Amino acid sequence: DVVGILCLVSLAAALDFKYHHTEELEAYLKGVHDAYPSLTHLHSIGRSVEGRNLWVLVLGRFPTHHKIGIPEFKYVANMHGDETVGREILLHLIDFLVTSYRRDPVITRLLNNTRIHIMPTMNPDGFEATKMPDCYYTRGRYNKNGEDLNRNFPDAFEKNNASIQPETQAVMNWIKNETFVLSANLHGGALVASYTFDNGNSVTGSLKGYSRSPDDDVFIHLAKTYSFNHASMYKGTGCDSRQTFPEGITNGYSWYQLEGGMQDYNYVWGQCFEITLELSCCKYPPADQLEKFWRDNKVALIEYIKQVHLGVKGQVTDKNGNPIPSAIVEAKGRPHVCPYRTNEQGEYFLLLLPGTYVINATVPGFKSMLKTLEIPDNTGNFSALKHDFSFSEVSIGSRAASCPKTPLYQELERASAAVKPTLHILVLMTVVLVVFK
Repeated sequence: DVVGILCLVSLAAALDFKYHHTEELEAYLKGVHDAYPSLTHLHSIGRSVEGRNLWVLVLGRFPTHHKIGIPEFKYVANMHGDETVGREILLHLIDFLVTSYRRDPVITRLLNNTRIHIMPTMNPDGFEATKMPDCYYTRGRYNKNGEDLNRNFPDAFEKNNASIQPETQAVMNWIKNETFVLSANLHGGALVASYTFDNGNSVTGSLKGYSRSPDDDVFIHLAKTYSFNHASMYKGTGCDSRQTFPEGITNGYSWYQLEGGMQDYNYVWGQCFEITLELSCCKYPPADQLEKFWRDNKVALIEYIKQVHLGVKGQVTDKNGNPIPSAIVEAKGRPHVCPYRTNEQGEYFLLLLPGTYVINATVPGFKSMLKTLEIPDNTGNFSALKHDFSFSEVSIGSRAASCPKTPLYQELERASAAVKPTLHILVLMTVVLVVFK
């Protein structure tokens, strides 16, 4: 029925620049899914303290499930309920993606080669509790239990004693159940792209005021990709004279120390590179400014998603061609404190800038395979370089190896206090062995 379809499409397209409360947000997401059933998948990953659904709309050629070789990307907004710009621009991003599919060749290729997960609000209770919109702090920042969700995740540096909230647990389960490669979480109150680590110790260089991850170069590139494609973020003028961010980016720890943050959790335990995007000086600006915020961020939001195709990806298989889950695949010289492992399909995804790397694939108990690869920038082709590893002598079933949630970098610091800094790699190997046991 053509008229019915047209009605559905116009319903999905009728997205105003205003704030959408819970019922309207749900109705909009359901309308989009009804209008584009083969391109979208709508599901709730859990519920808030007050029982509101935590909706995620998935977009792509295969929206309902992971397909081998297609990386998973996510945007999460509104984890602080009173920081509202991200919540609305993600709805407009959804609108732009579904209406551009098959019309715009770039968006079409992006959706054909990427599975994009969009969560407009991680803290719906906090949003609904913010009765008086304000540029500065309000109680709506927290969830219904008064907890700051961006201080609520396990921390890789110190024991985080916060009791895990339903919203946080839902996101942790979600990260565990998908092979996320790249992510960003959208905040307000500043104008800057902030990257891992948010916390740190002597091992990561925090004594010098900068907490460096093994993939610091990639994170700087990711943050700059956003800031330089944003209308003004790259200029680095902060929201007041005290704060300036050269090129519109900052290391999280350099800006201020944060324990239990979501981006560090994604990177250490989720094998997912996440940055934090502060999109507005005013946390809850008047609705008549939303259209400008969308215009300012539109190109950056798209260019950032494309970065999920950086680096190298592939499968690790045994002599019979069966996938090997939980094999470790990492680039030499950048070991992760919790080793990056293949998923159930034996797949790995490593975000790396163009250059020459030695990739090390290890199946515990067998000899490692090393491969030197020249990695190009393939983001324009919407596919990272592909390289598979086949272990001819291995024939094994699945062996899940999970990483303990204890503060992993604490162990490193203890160990490195006892040895010279040059033994950093040895220390990491010790932690790896501890992780295996």
